[in-house]
Amino acid sequence: MKDLLLKLGAVASLSILAACGTTSDDVDLDSSTDTAIDSGAASSVVAGSAEDFAQNATNRVFYGFDRYDLTPTARDTLRRQAAWLNQYPAARIRIEGNCDERGTREYNLALGARRANAAKSFLVELGVDPSRIETISYGKERPIDPRSTEEAWALNRNATTVITSAAS
Repeated sequence: MKDLLLKLGAVASLSILAACGTTSDDVDLDSSTDTAIDSGAASSVVAGSAEDFAQNATNRVFYGFDRYDLTPTARDTLRRQAAWLNQYPAARIRIEGNCDERGTREYNLALGARRANAAKSFLVELGVDPSRIETISYGKERPIDPRSTEEAWALNRNATTVITSAAS
């Protein structure tokens, strides 16, 4: 049974990666990467850990070009993050705002800050104590994908939530 679950997980992962193969700016990339994993499945992930958060809440939301407003899919992801954070009130997070390589360094740092703060504001609206959340902007300095393509740029326009203090 465990082998079957591992194979199904591998197939699901490949399906998610294949879904990211489009280059359209209009595609909502976060819809292909924010599927929560059933925590009831056999797993070595410790409840309340950063790995648990990444698997069950998803740690990244994506933005459109030169945008910092939250898409419906981003809001769904942040709702899962808020539920997880409310379940583990000792956990603390940092939301890292990121941009693609286009634009000046200064502009992208400001845009990354707006993205991180938009995610933080939504989490606070959902009941997460703001003192548990710090934000930072990396602008275009920490790309997920270093290529200069539409697909890479779409991946790099994000806010990534990082657990800075585990729940346990």
